[in-house]
Amino acid sequence: MVIIEHKKGRAKKELAGFHEGQKVALLISARKKMGFIAVINGTHKGILYENEVFQPLKIGQELDGFIKKLRDDKKIDLCLQKPGYKAIDAMSGKIMDELQKQGGFIAVTDKSRPEVIADIFGISKKIFKKAIGNLYKKRLITLEKDGIRLRGKK
Repeated sequence: MVIIEHKKGRAKKELAGFHEGQKVALLISARKKMGFIAVINGTHKGILYENEVFQPLKIGQELDGFIKKLRDDKKIDLCLQKPGYKAIDAMSGKIMDELQKQGGFIAVTDKSRPEVIADIFGISKKIFKKAIGNLYKKRLITLEKDGIRLRGKK
């Protein structure tokens, strides 16, 4: 493992040409107790943890993912959503698209069950809450008792 000084002054880990946050091609190769093992760009293996997967996965399935963490034990943690604040921007866009498709209102709030949020948006409740907070701060939505509404839609 190599540690590279990042342009913002933070150290950035790199392992075999991979870096945290990098978009990669994944091939689901096995299911384990902790989650799914995936082949990364056809060369290395990493893990998608069960509690961070919000969509059905099958062995042999190919999809895009991201390097979440390069661990000190030379193992690679993966995720399906962009890590960090980039995920919030991407999910905010997804929520806005869904709001527009549904006529400006969705009956989901920050109090909704995590399973409901995962079924509708394919994301964790934590990411959902951050994304709607981001949209609310930008004054793009209003938060109502029974759902979220596009601002200006009645």
